[in-house]
Amino acid sequence: MRTLGIDPGATGAIVLLEDGQPIEWTAMPTIKIGTATRVNAAALTDFIASCCCDHVFVEQVHAMPGQGVTSMFNFGHSCGTVMGVLGAMCIPHTMVTPQAWKKTAGLIGTDKDAARARAIQLWPKWRELDKKGKGQALADAALIARHGHGN
Repeated sequence: MRTLGIDPGATGAIVLLEDGQPIEWTAMPTIKIGTATRVNAAALTDFIASCCCDHVFVEQVHAMPGQGVTSMFNFGHSCGTVMGVLGAMCIPHTMVTPQAWKKTAGLIGTDKDAARARAIQLWPKWRELDKKGKGQALADAALIARHGHGN
């Protein structure tokens, strides 16, 4: 079974698992429009189409207290682009709350980098996880896909 996990922000990532193992991944493809960083819908579509996945699991995100209006608009724009691409491609998908996938991974009550540490435990040969920033996004997306694969 091939499942795709998406951490939908502009600094997020996309990971394809096949039988629970990461086989393809990328940082969220983006473009600059003026000063804003936006998800590149065409590149996202190409990547998802190349994955031939059975199901996509997307982190269900929401506004966070203390975030600025501009950053929340940008984040919502990114999430909307991801959902629009999936809808236009008619790909089966499920929204997964952070609490659900973190519970499956045993990460409730841990710090942000715990997801990367857990992913390194699960996939110790996956060297991309060693990069703190990029590795964090990949770990989140992979654990989202793993949650979906197991449920």
